[in-house]
Amino acid sequence: MAGREQFNDNKLVAVIMAGGVGTRFWPMSTQEKPKQFIKLFDDRSLLQKSYDRVAGIVSDERIIVLTNQRFVHLVGEQLPEIPRQNIIGEPERKDTAAAVTLGTLIAMKRFGNPVMVILTADHLIEPVDLFQQTMISAASWARKTGALYTFGIKPTYPASAYGYLEVGDKIDADKSTGHFKLISFKEKPDKKIAEQYLESGRYLWNSGMFIWSTDAIFKELNLHIPEHVRHLTNAVDKMETAQWEITLQKEFSALEKISIDFAVMEKARSVRCVAGEFSWKDVGGWLSLTDFLTSDANGNYLKGCVHTLDAHSNLVFCDQSQETLAIVGIKDIVVVRAGTKTLVAHKDHLEDVKRIVESMALD
Repeated sequence: MAGREQFNDNKLVAVIMAGGVGTRFWPMSTQEKPKQFIKLFDDRSLLQKSYDRVAGIVSDERIIVLTNQRFVHLVGEQLPEIPRQNIIGEPERKDTAAAVTLGTLIAMKRFGNPVMVILTADHLIEPVDLFQQTMISAASWARKTGALYTFGIKPTYPASAYGYLEVGDKIDADKSTGHFKLISFKEKPDKKIAEQYLESGRYLWNSGMFIWSTDAIFKELNLHIPEHVRHLTNAVDKMETAQWEITLQKEFSALEKISIDFAVMEKARSVRCVAGEFSWKDVGGWLSLTDFLTSDANGNYLKGCVHTLDAHSNLVFCDQSQETLAIVGIKDIVVVRAGTKTLVAHKDHLEDVKRIVESMALD
């Protein structure tokens, strides 16, 4: 606890990116209420869980949530502790470089040069205490060194659904948390390459979370994506005025759609990584729930009142407590029942859920 109190003197700011549309989780996730707002596991949504991870360390006044304009009211409903002016509605989706630049400029305008942690709203992380310990360690050294830090996760299996971080020499920074020089970012590999990464011991999963001082990231943003900085500075200058929303919309429309990894992190001069020992899961689609649901003797993962007969390796998720589902003689199928909507898909075709949801939106 003493370490946390000491670090609070540095006035950490947290930016939660919560603008995704979550089409892969249809029909639970919809255009009106995407996955970061739904309660998949317990009585707290993924967004609320993201808030819970920093609420014990960062004051509510210093937590900024970036979301889509359509979801500002949902964020307000789920996180009533956050001041309304800290919930920022992006007019369109422009990927993470835009979100990071906007969050940085807002943090600088309101708080000077704080250390800023960038979080996403679609991860499950446990235990929270271990995550906070890792975050505090990275924050302290980001302040001391001016390095840009990313959170790496020690892989437990050869995942091909995640990007990877190639790490170099260990840095003598913190005995309780591993700090490393970062050599390169790697795109999602095929299974064979993922197996090589795991065997080498030199690769971590890329969590998509970052921590840095605003001065340090601002210099890199200005160097690599100056147009992002120029357009969004024009917008942030109008914050808390009647021109704010229309100016933000105008400046956002001019931005290139690009991720912060491609735009900045792969080119930045001083990048480090902390190796998280905590459990981390990117909740990207229905099959990711197999880590959290109980399975029967035939490998069926079930939630709700579900009966099976001669069924194997299926996932059935029903959020309607009054309903009963039965599956007979099927294998490798995903069935999801949510409200008046039902999804039935083969496991090998779950990537196509996004396509059919987009086609339904056009009908």
